[in-house]
Amino acid sequence: MATTNLPSRQGTVRSNDDDDAIPDEDASEVTRLFNERLQAWKHACGYLEDYIQAQEKLQNAHGKEYEKLVKTVSNPLKEGHHFDQNVGGVAGMFETLRANTLAISNTHYETAKTLKGTVLPIFTRLHAEIKNKNKELTKGAGKGSKAVDKARAVTQKHIELLGQNTATFDSTGGKADAANDPYVIQRGIYHRLNKQIQEENNNKQDMLAVQNSFSSFETHVLTTLQQGMGHLVQVINQQAENEKLMNTDTLTKAQEIPPDFEWNGFVQRNSHILIDPNAPPRNINTISFPNQDHQATQPMIAGSLERKSKMLKKYETGYYVVTPSKFLHEFKSDDDYQRDPVPENSLYLPDCAVGALDGSKFNVRGKDVSKGRLGNRISMTHELQFRAHTAADAGQWWDIVRRCAGQLTEEKPVSEPSSPVEAKKVGTGLSSRTGTMESEAHSEGTGTTAVEESNGAAGAGTGAGVGQQQAQA
Repeated sequence: MATTNLPSRQGTVRSNDDDDAIPDEDASEVTRLFNERLQAWKHACGYLEDYIQAQEKLQNAHGKEYEKLVKTVSNPLKEGHHFDQNVGGVAGMFETLRANTLAISNTHYETAKTLKGTVLPIFTRLHAEIKNKNKELTKGAGKGSKAVDKARAVTQKHIELLGQNTATFDSTGGKADAANDPYVIQRGIYHRLNKQIQEENNNKQDMLAVQNSFSSFETHVLTTLQQGMGHLVQVINQQAENEKLMNTDTLTKAQEIPPDFEWNGFVQRNSHILIDPNAPPRNINTISFPNQDHQATQPMIAGSLERKSKMLKKYETGYYVVTPSKFLHEFKSDDDYQRDPVPENSLYLPDCAVGALDGSKFNVRGKDVSKGRLGNRISMTHELQFRAHTAADAGQWWDIVRRCAGQLTEEKPVSEPSSPVEAKKVGTGLSSRTGTMESEAHSEGTGTTAVEESNGAAGAGTGAGVGQQQAQA
């Protein structure tokens, strides 16, 4: 029997499936890979086109913005008479600023025209070349890949037909008709396999040629991209250099102005208005204002006292004042300058009761009226325990407070309890006295108590006496 010489597949890099009639490889895989690569180059070129177009718009926008910038300094300087109009001053600096800013605007417009007319066409032509290369690949190597796929499909169909008839041959004991004889079908497979391998080898030769040509084409693409980028950077740098020169010129004109040029001219023109540098500074001690020494502003007595706190039950020092308006004010200190001297507490003495003097201590029972009307309504009556530094000081304070107070009691300050039982008794006594004080509040109307009338008659003389004592001290 004569042997049949079949064509053999040409070896390639991927040769693992050369022994199979129908290789697992995709004949169009290389074509798709090259198509993807061309798409990548095309998109890269497209990105650069978009970038240059955006640069063009940016340059035009900068030109418009610089035109707006020129308008900010186009009008004459307000209050221009304050500046020397001679060359070399601030007025001349603004003239240079206007001219250079307008020139920068024009350079941006020129750069936009150069980008559109010179740089952008480089990438536009390259984009078209890549698209044409893609069409050539699709029409040439793409058709070969489709022919290979078609030939493999025909061969696969006859291989499957052979499998079906060999199985029938085995099951029927060797019976088969002439058309479905496995021998005939096998020879048909050889015939179609020969055509398939020829198509595969031709396609591989075509793809190898395309693959070799891609190297030189990519070199051309990359070289063109580099040339386009070079033109782009050259144009942008030229614009930036021109802008730098103009800004430097503006800066030079500004720096050439002598530091005292404008000031000397200003002083010379306004010497009759400017302040004399030899005039002494103002001092609060030499300042006066209306009603500064009015009798209502002079305290009846003022100084430091100690008051027993409600929470900690210990004495804390404060600055206290009894005013001619019969208020007992409490301040943090006597300093009027470091902080606003707003009273911490204020007692209106005609509404208060003062207890008996006990050495350096005395009590005042009343409401804090420093919080305004609403605060006065909700404020509770408290008994405040005061202690002076000496018994003599306490006598002065108690005498003035007693004269201004609305009620005088013989109650002495409560001493510190020595046991819990005594503390309870003391607390009960204080609450009963507080209730008595609240029941003795003034009635509505214009009436006054007898104590108020007597205190009012003696208040002026006592205030004058204490004021003299303070002056002597």
